[in-house]
Amino acid sequence: MTKKKAAKQDLSAEAQRAKAEGTSFEDRLARLEKIVERLESGEAGLDESLRLYAEGAELIKACRRTLKDAETRITQLAESAGDELAEEPFEPEESGAEP
Repeated sequence: MTKKKAAKQDLSAEAQRAKAEGTSFEDRLARLEKIVERLESGEAGLDESLRLYAEGAELIKACRRTLKDAETRITQLAESAGDELAEEPFEPEESGAEP
């Protein structure tokens, strides 16, 4: 790979990161769903699939950071309110439908 092409890919990854950070959590999730649908359809070529995969990976990182920040903020708010915090395992409600 040439230096010029590598630099272009680095800029592209940085642009994807910035784009992922500049949108709402819900917008990032919606975009991830579209990416997954496109990849699962099998219609994307190799180059497009790689681009979509990289974009999806950046969106996942941004979503994880948002969730971690929200968890930290909730903990801080609860602590400042004087609530006792106890960690409990999360068990989602049964929806009746299989995943």
